[in-house]
Amino acid sequence: MFDPKIWHDLFVLGIPVAEKVIRPILVYIFLIAGLRLAGKRELAQLNTFDLVVLLTISNTVQNAIIGDDNSLSGGLIGATTLLLLNYVMNRVLYASPKLDQVLEGEPTVLVKSGMVDEAACQREFVTRSELEVAAHRQGFSSLNQVEKATLEPGGTITIVGREPSLAEKHHEEVLKQLDRIRSELSQLRGAEG
Repeated sequence: MFDPKIWHDLFVLGIPVAEKVIRPILVYIFLIAGLRLAGKRELAQLNTFDLVVLLTISNTVQNAIIGDDNSLSGGLIGATTLLLLNYVMNRVLYASPKLDQVLEGEPTVLVKSGMVDEAACQREFVTRSELEVAAHRQGFSSLNQVEKATLEPGGTITIVGREPSLAEKHHEEVLKQLDRIRSELSQLRGAEG
């Protein structure tokens, strides 16, 4: 029923096992370094162009990982190597916060005391509109409500709202009282009529 050549092509490696293990390790190291140098933004704040680059990188490095071997065994060895390497790296980085900080990088403050740090945004390639979208996603209607916005090493933007001033709190309280008085007047007028 099955041609013996099919079984051969599925399971017999076209290159040595050591090469099948070394190739994914080298590609993994290259991609970690490349993404680190490309900046934090590449990791989570993807625009269309960033997504296209990440998708084409995966296709580009495919041959570097598998070499001249299209066997099932070779693919499984490469995938297993990547999974094990990632597991080991996660364990090492968990055990060594300093190494994690070196590899992941430092957070970058993009907004401080409500003021956008244009130089920091330029360094990280984050536009004002991307900051506004991040603020909206986290429940803020404008950047005026933001005390601090930080681009984290993983690429996410975290936002801390600013506390309203005493005058703003007083103004809000006066508006609430006026609304309450309007409501009561409306009820009184309805009761008279």
